[in-house]
Formats: sequence, C-alpha cells, structure tokens
Amino acid sequence: MSDRIPRARRRLLLVHSHPDDESITTGGTIARYCADPDTHVTLVTCTLGEQGEVMVPELEGLVAEQADQLGGYRIGELRAAAAALGLSDQRLLGGIGQWRDSGMVVADGVHAAAPPPELLHPRALSSAEARDAQIAALARIMDEVQPQVVVGYDPGGGYGHPDHVRAHEITMAASAATSSVRKIYWTVTPHSDIQRGLDELVGAEQEGLPWRLAKAGELPSVPDQTISTRLDVEPWLPAKVAALRAHATQLTVWQSGTRLAWALTNEIAQPLLRNECFTLVDTDGSPRPVTGETDLFDGIEVR
Repeated sequence: MSDRIPRARRRLLLVHSHPDDESITTGGTIARYCADPDTHVTLVTCTLGEQGEVMVPELEGLVAEQADQLGGYRIGELRAAAAALGLSDQRLLGGIGQWRDSGMVVADGVHAAAPPPELLHPRALSSAEARDAQIAALARIMDEVQPQVVVGYDPGGGYGHPDHVRAHEITMAASAATSSVRKIYWTVTPHSDIQRGLDELVGAEQEGLPWRLAKAGELPSVPDQTISTRLDVEPWLPAKVAALRAHATQLTVWQSGTRLAWALTNEIAQPLLRNECFTLVDTDGSPRPVTGETDLFDGIEVR
C-alpha cells in the first residue's frame, strides 16, 4: 500500500467492493497498466469480504458464522493478488475494517440480491446511513491521486450484489466531485464474449473440468452495443491467473492447454476471457457515444 501522490502522467483508479473482484473483472487491465511506467494505478477496495464463503475445507472455520476472521485472512490474499498484477497502490476505503461486507441472497445462478435490512451488520457497506461518509472517503483518495480515468461498476453492480451497487453509487458521486476525472468506465461483459467463452469450454468435462458449465443467460452480461472499449489482455493472462489463484478461499482456476475456466463456491464454470470490456459514461451515468476504443486513456491529453 502507498500513500504517496503518484508522479506518473497517466493515473487510473479502480473501485471494487471485495477482495477478488479486482482480479475477476479487471485483473488483465490492472496488469496491463501497471506494466506501463508512465501510468500509476490505484485500487480502492471497499470491504474485506467478511461474509464470503470458503472453498478451502481447512479454512472453513474463518467464516462469519464461526470465528469471523475471514476478512483479515483475505487481506493477505488481496496483497498477494496485487503483487501478481504488479500493483503497488492498493487502499481500503476508510481504512482496514471501516465498512463490512453486506452479504447477499442468491437470486438465481450467480445473480444476487440484498439481504433483509434486519440482517445487515451495523457497519455494512450498503447501509443507507453510511453512503455520504463513503463518498467523502473515496473523494479524499481521488483528490490525492488525481486520476484522469476511473473504473467502477454499472448501476446493477454487475450481478446485483448490494455492495457492488453501493460501490457504483459512491464511485459516480466521488468522480463527479473530482476535477481531474476525464473518463468514467463501468466494467462489463458483452453477451457475445460470454457465449464465445462458454462455447470454447464445451467438452471440457472430458478433460477434467470439475464443475458444470453455466447455462445460457445464467452469467451476467450486457448487450454488445453498449461496449465502448475492449482491451486485449491476453499478454497479461498469466498475471491475471496468478492473481485469481491468490484468492484461494473464494475461487478456483482450471486450465487444460489453452482452455481456462474459473468457479466460485457455487461450482459453476465461467470462461476466463481474453478481453476485458467497458462502457464509457458521463457523470450522470448516460453512455458516451464512443465505440472501438482500445485504451482507457484514448482522447486524454496528459502532461
């Protein structure tokens, strides 16, 4: 972690809800820009993921319902993932443990919904009372870093998790209040990329894939026409895979030759895609009429 103001001309800031989110949706992007000496990358993680399930049997006692030590353990996983991606500036919103994972209710497949309000922890990230303080905390980081480009989630948080929805809200509000911000992106996955990735995994069960393939429409995705920016992250896939594997309590990566898949504790195989895609939006959330970008800094003059 670093509190120094970056000297690089290009400055990228990403906001994610829990440890592992950064690697799942933007691991290749982070690795790509961290490899550029003229770009400073800052990752802001909003919670420690305290309510997560655990894939490693010998660590199941860490979960919230037992020792409630999972968040502290996941700090180590986050740091290992950051190292794999080449990331040196990783911050926890408000400091370690300021806001807590809200948990979720599984709606269907990998889609999520908010738990009943009475089940929320007093420090839950999605707490209505905490929103203004969270915006202020994120705005302070942005004021220090002065990013030109900010990456967050879409209004539905990608798959409905209440912490992703809150991360979207505070990212948009803090970005609107930060004069350096020139571009805001939502990390998204187009329908066609998901389908192509699933098609490439057909028959992988015979090669040892230990999970069932996701069904059509089961994985979160957006219409292709909403994509403004597509980054080829294949050169950084080894770094992304290493970062994903660092989050061993939460997910597992499977590989056979060039086939790559990963799964959470739900054991639904998801393709590990070679592109990471984004939608460019204005501060009010309206899409900006741009397509075909291959660099998040396209069109930005840097000094």
